[in-house]
Amino acid sequence: MSRRYDPERRQRLIDAAIRVVGRKGIAGLSHRTAAAEADVPLGSTTYHFATLDELLVAALRQANEGFAKVVAAHPGLSDPDADLPGELARVLGEWLAGDRTGVELEYELYLAALRRPALRPVAAEWAEGVAGLLSHRTDPLTARALVAVMDGVCLQVLLTDAPYDEEYTREVLARVIPPAPPTPPGR
Repeated sequence: MSRRYDPERRQRLIDAAIRVVGRKGIAGLSHRTAAAEADVPLGSTTYHFATLDELLVAALRQANEGFAKVVAAHPGLSDPDADLPGELARVLGEWLAGDRTGVELEYELYLAALRRPALRPVAAEWAEGVAGLLSHRTDPLTARALVAVMDGVCLQVLLTDAPYDEEYTREVLARVIPPAPPTPPGR
């Protein structure tokens, strides 16, 4: 019997893993549940992902692209004259107002790195990537602090089911950004 050529199978497995985690959490993901969700033979999962951690790394990498794309695509964040705290608060509001299941899934995969060391480099990539996008508007240390504050705000909203407060977030983010040095006279 000839082997069926299926170039999209790896991607289907990643998408299936994300759906399984979205429905059942990390604990519900196995090679078997991913294979069933993707409608592929069980051996396909171990062919493409030798361990469950490898599948989770691929899923986390894909999930991480969501917020980074939102940040990269927001025009106000690249405008040097725009109110950075206000723009970031608006971006968080748009992200949290979108598909809540997707946001929860991204955080579940992100926080899985606490117990799964294989995921830690991917979680760090996400934080560094977003900080890198922000560092063109501020210094690298402040950019990292902004990412930490945004993470905290998102976690509070997700864990408490409290409504997102854009003005509060804007104020907190503004406190992280150091004041601009005064412009010397005559310039």
